[in-house]
Amino acid sequence: MKLFSSFVKELKIASRGFYFYIEIFMALLILVLFLFVIPDNFDSKKSEYIYLDMPAEGSEIYLKAILDESIEGKAEEVKVKINKEEKKASLYTTDNSRIYILTSREDTIYMADKERKIAAIIGMDENYNFHYEYYLQGYESARYKDLLKILHVHSSDVIEEAMDNIEVRPLLINYDSLSDRENMLPSILVFNGSLMGLFIIAAYIFLDRQEGVIKAFALTPTPVWQYLMSKIGVLMLTSIVSSFIVLLPLMKLRPDYLLLLVLLITTAFFSSSLGLLIASFYKDIIQAFGTIYIFMMIMILPNIAYFMPSWNPIWIKIIPTYPMLEGFKSVILGSGDTSYVLSISAGFLFAGMILFALANHRYKKTLVV
Repeated sequence: MKLFSSFVKELKIASRGFYFYIEIFMALLILVLFLFVIPDNFDSKKSEYIYLDMPAEGSEIYLKAILDESIEGKAEEVKVKINKEEKKASLYTTDNSRIYILTSREDTIYMADKERKIAAIIGMDENYNFHYEYYLQGYESARYKDLLKILHVHSSDVIEEAMDNIEVRPLLINYDSLSDRENMLPSILVFNGSLMGLFIIAAYIFLDRQEGVIKAFALTPTPVWQYLMSKIGVLMLTSIVSSFIVLLPLMKLRPDYLLLLVLLITTAFFSSSLGLLIASFYKDIIQAFGTIYIFMMIMILPNIAYFMPSWNPIWIKIIPTYPMLEGFKSVILGSGDTSYVLSISAGFLFAGMILFALANHRYKKTLVV
């Protein structure tokens, strides 16, 4: 009961301050952006810039082949900004790309060199065979370069036939997937809940020191751990409320909200305990800002691997936000791996208890320093 009383008192004090509403405001802002600005699925078509360096007869043959693959079956006359000038181009839109046919070799090289676009010059030799010049950016893998070298060795019909004859066996069937917008939600939950909690709980401690609340608390018989736990309780509550503000309108009843609650509580406990421990080594937010910033930047790194699966080094998996992202994604799917979510929740709870014990030990010595 004393802990609950401390939590209620802390909640009343926090509700009068600015930090209490940061996560709520961020959640409302994110919800507005997701509802009215961010599309359900992003346009994944890539833009290609091509110059046909060949006689008119050859160009007609090549453009007809592109036209057969285009969505509308016709080209669109557009203007492309090249070296601060508007120049005419023909646009062919296929299922996977937008192909711009430019009018000069120089313009094509400019788009590759200055604008970093996919560009190629297609010519024709005396035997009426097409030959291709690709302009690369320098970061392409050797595998990709080798693919370009062999891509046009055989005709496209031969390559297509060979690809059609390749046996493809799916590793998983009847699985749920998320739209591009929904796929961003795990990252939002990690940032707005766990990472913001790390910063805000440290701000609470420094604010209490500045206003003399901690000195007044030191004269009471309440144990230090209850004071710290009441702070964590406030962060848990705001993390849960802000997460539900975002998820309920967007995902409705699809997620497993009970499992989500477990993961939110354990991850908020872990990040808040980490924030408490960091704050115990500093006197004010200015001194602690550098350390908190470094920790937050490290914790953000798994987001790169999350959105770019091709970059997924082993070392990044030891950063706590990596399993957080996977756990939240599993929960949002609604039919995810329950045992995995419960196991990582237990891990965050255990790690949080260790961090909390260290923070409690530190604050017993430094609470009024």
